[in-house]
Amino acid sequence: MSADIYFYSGTGNSLWAARRLAEELGDSAVHPIAKTGKGLTDISGTVIGLVFPVHIWGVPRRVLQFIDLLPVDPSKYYFAVAVNGGQVAATLVQLKKAMAKRGITLSAGYDLVTPSNYIPWGGPGPEEKWKAKISRADEKIKRITVEVSQRKVSAVEKGPLWQNILFSGLYKMSFSHVAEMDKSFHTDEKCNSCGVCEKICPAENIDMTGGRPVWKHRCEQCLACIQWCPREAIQYGKKTHLYKRYHHPDVTLSQMLACAPGSGKQPE
Repeated sequence: MSADIYFYSGTGNSLWAARRLAEELGDSAVHPIAKTGKGLTDISGTVIGLVFPVHIWGVPRRVLQFIDLLPVDPSKYYFAVAVNGGQVAATLVQLKKAMAKRGITLSAGYDLVTPSNYIPWGGPGPEEKWKAKISRADEKIKRITVEVSQRKVSAVEKGPLWQNILFSGLYKMSFSHVAEMDKSFHTDEKCNSCGVCEKICPAENIDMTGGRPVWKHRCEQCLACIQWCPREAIQYGKKTHLYKRYHHPDVTLSQMLACAPGSGKQPE
């Protein structure tokens, strides 16, 4: 068995998960979705995995667009891992339906809880708690890879019914507005024009103008810009200056930059 694992990541949780899946599966390659072009011609793996964060209780737009590039090949086994802060809701159900419209079967879908990176709501919480989440996530990845190695077919994981109904409704109402939610980003006096935010954005949504970042209203709400700013100079709304930044402790800035669309490098 060989596997191609495609990931979308803003603050490293999904990159970490993709790497761990590849390590456990063996004979696997990881690929950043943010760097994919108009078509996929080099998929040699018999297993294809999609690893992505849950955005506003659903599938990120970029991942939905990526589905259109996937090969319709019944011989390939597709699985997905939805990385989230504790509320997967109906994200994997949505993904399964979107893939089915293209004639692709999602054979298994897994809910992977990691520390929350949504800093407008406070972020991951105390360090001992988010470290415990990472440890539990790592144990689940080991279980996932056993099932994937067996090409197990199972129902996708999902949240409770009330959550699926309520949060799926909020996702649908918010989806068309996400691109312009970057209006709440701004910089403070700590900004030194380093340009990390421009380089790391997987949506290529930031330009440096006059030495300061300008958001171009095609945001995905991955929060890479605010979480990876070396000087914590980017804020979102009025409260984020009070909160500690978060990115996965086993993922480095250079590794994330290698995943960005404008980089010629490959992630380590």
